[in-house]
Amino acid sequence: MRAPVDLVVIGGSAGAIDVLRTVFRSLEAGFSPAMAVVVHVPADGRALLPEIFATPRGLRMKLAEDKEPIESGTVYFAPPDYHLLVEKTRTFALSLDERVHYSRPAIDVLFESAADAYGDRLLGVILSGANDDGARGLAAVAAAGGATLVQSLDSSDMKPMPAAALQAAPGSLVVNASALADALRAHGEMHGR
Repeated sequence: MRAPVDLVVIGGSAGAIDVLRTVFRSLEAGFSPAMAVVVHVPADGRALLPEIFATPRGLRMKLAEDKEPIESGTVYFAPPDYHLLVEKTRTFALSLDERVHYSRPAIDVLFESAADAYGDRLLGVILSGANDDGARGLAAVAAAGGATLVQSLDSSDMKPMPAAALQAAPGSLVVNASALADALRAHGEMHGR
């Protein structure tokens, strides 16, 4: 029996915005686990992801802040040009460390730190994207006993990111973009038990 999920970490790049929009529209405010999201955006881009994904009856969404406690039922986005890390105290940390896979924020940085903090109470999700950021992090989630989920290649606009993730964490559940919300909801219901 798998442990309940307290945190969902999601990473994506090219092709992930539309998938996330569909997922967040499908999840109501009653979704219990917290979520932390890294989407590759330009470093000089404005921090609009919470506004882009907000829905009238949906989840609470915000940019993650340094030293902020992680609260269930909230979706946190990495701010542009900052790595987002999870501390063992279940708070966030922001970092200006070097880029990873040419990206800051980097998916691997979030996933690896979250795996250290949450272990088997973590769900890692890799979406469509154009490089292999997230593969090493998803492997870290699996090694820590967490659940891993990857968007199917046939439903991904860009296949390199999910393909690398599946190679790094071959035991991952593979889900079509249209079924991602249901898969997250199933893990969220485990949280409430």
